[in-house]
Order: sequence, then structure tokens, then C-alpha cells
Amino acid sequence: MSLYKIRVADLENILEQDEIDLKVLRSFCFNGIPDCNGFRALCWKLLLGYLSPKKSTWTTRLTKQRELYKQFVKEMVISPGEQDGPECIDHPLSDGPESNWSTFFRDNEVLLQIDKDVRRLCPDISFFQQATEFPCEFVKERERKLHVRVAPTTLSSANVERKGVGMTKINLITKRATESYEAMDAGQEAHWEVVERILFLYAKLNPGQGYVQGMNEIIGPIYYVFASDPHLEYRRYAEADCFFCFTALMGEIRDFFIKTLDESEGGIKGMMAKLSNLLHEQDAEVWERLRDQELYPQYYSFRWLTLLLSQEFPLPDVLRIWDSVFADDKRYDFLIKICCAMILLLREQILENDFANNVKLLQNFPLMDINRVLRKATCLD
Repeated sequence: MSLYKIRVADLENILEQDEIDLKVLRSFCFNGIPDCNGFRALCWKLLLGYLSPKKSTWTTRLTKQRELYKQFVKEMVISPGEQDGPECIDHPLSDGPESNWSTFFRDNEVLLQIDKDVRRLCPDISFFQQATEFPCEFVKERERKLHVRVAPTTLSSANVERKGVGMTKINLITKRATESYEAMDAGQEAHWEVVERILFLYAKLNPGQGYVQGMNEIIGPIYYVFASDPHLEYRRYAEADCFFCFTALMGEIRDFFIKTLDESEGGIKGMMAKLSNLLHEQDAEVWERLRDQELYPQYYSFRWLTLLLSQEFPLPDVLRIWDSVFADDKRYDFLIKICCAMILLLREQILENDFANNVKLLQNFPLMDINRVLRKATCLD
């Protein structure tokens, strides 16, 4: 029997238990989840806390959450004029703070950025351009689709406002980011349109944080995994399940996206400081080379850490990285180790390069066997 088949059998045994041992599951998933039978989708739901280890609770939990999500869509996506009764006196020209229409137009400002971002999600694969099997029952008509609300408008700036003081530029413009997906006709929805709705609802339900550019790169792999599940029933509810798992993940990494928490230990500056310290411990010569060139972690690792490396590797490699990151009980300490391993594996080039070439090297991480990177990261203390 091959090693792969042995691992599949081992995982089946773990998942067959009436109450799944999360410690055992984490240990298994840390070394990669077999890419078959919907294992990754199920394991991620368990690792992110969406499903309880007690299998007897799953049916009730999923039914409740999926119905809740359906209610969110019904209440927050449909335009005010469509859901108000005849007795409603609210008017599109009303500028009162309590006006549904006033909220509608404010929401469009957020939707504009979301629409721009999701239209270029994972352009190296065709998945997000394809039609979902399960278009939302409430927005099948073209006029109810979110992108129609902002279609005539375009954005020219890559700057996005984070909650706090000032502006933060997240450099997401890459050679792959030139695609702009077309919307489907009435009655159909592309996968990117589904992701747009999830992000819009997340922004509506989390006004203290809202939407920040880059969240699209985090939700993309989760939705891809769930919407590709071979089990029809799970695939049918990929949108709702993705929303709640994304919300759970953002609850853990939200400090990365809130500027006022940058200085906290869990904030992005604290994460970059940990990476710098680990690099210094592992290879003082490389650390000194980058310091002497004044090539600080924020020049390259801000994006690595904030987006969980989703922009540095092809999607299959990102999924493999996230298996380990989600399974690690310290979670983001291992992410820092992966980032450190990436730098160490470029050691010779970094020591030879000048500032400009090192910036280019680290901002455009070269193709590399992801297992090599992960092996290196696992060896770091």
C-alpha cells in the first residue's frame, strides 16, 4: 500500500470517531491533508472551529448557521426599495442617518472596492470565472446582483483605508492581477460574484473593521476548497459555510487589518518583529546583510504575513501551507517560521545581491518546492 493510501486510511479512521480527537487531527493535518474525498474542506471546518468535534452536533449546527446566513442575504443584499412594504415612507433622496437608502449608498462605497478586488481573484485558475451550480435564490435577477450597483464606477488607487489613522498601501498589484472577470447573465452567478456577496455581508456585519483590501485573497482559497467539495450537500452550502469559516479566521487575524493595533503583540508590526528576531537567531549574517541594506521586514513580509502567503505561491501550494498553519496549535508562530524559512532558502542570493535585487527577490518569491520550504520551517526552533 502506498504512503498516500495509508494517510487516507489514517485520516478516515480519525474522522470516523463519534467525537474527533482534535489534538490527533491537528497532528495529522500539520503534515498535509490528502486532496481527495472532501477531506480538506471538512478538516478546515473542524480546525477553524466551525464544526464541533462531536459529530452528533453537526446536522443541527449546519442547519442553523445556513439558515442564519440565508437571512443575512435576504436582509442585507436586496435593495431597500425591494424589501420595504407599501407603508414605507423612506425615499432614495432622503439623507437622514436612519434612512435605508442613505445606508445603501454608503455601502456602495465599500462594495466598489470589493467588486474591484474579487474581479481579479486567483486569475491563474479559471475557477472563479465559472458559474456556480447553486446561484443565490434571492439575486438571480440581474438587477439584484451586487456588482450592478457599482458597475459604472472604477477605482484608480491601490490605497485602502484601514481602521485607524492614515492610509496603508498593500502592494497587491502583480503580473497576475490584470484580469477582470465578466459577470454572468441573469439566472447564473460566477464564483467571484458569490465571494463578492460574502465579503459584502462580512463588511456589513463587522462595521468596526469593515472591508480591507486583501481580505479577498484570504477568502478565495477557503471558498475554492468548499465549493470544490465532491459531496453535493456540502457544495450546495459552500457560500454559507465559507462565510462562517472566514469570519472565524478573521477573528484570529483581524489585528493584522486594524491600524490602531499595529503595535500590539498580535498586530502586524509585532509579527514582523518576531520574524526579524527569528531570522537573527537562525542566520545572523543574512539578518545583518538585510539590516545593512536597510531592507526592513515591512518591505516584503507585510504582505506575506497579512495575507497568509496567499500571494507568494500557486493556489495548490497555498492550500498545503494553510493545512499546516490551521493545524498548528500556536497557529501564527508557524507562519512566521515559514516566512523565515523562505528567507533562509534564498541565503546565497541575498548575500550576493545589492539592495534593489534583494527587494525584487523578496517581493517576488521564486518558484520553489513547497515541501522544501515547509521542511525547513519545521526544523526552526
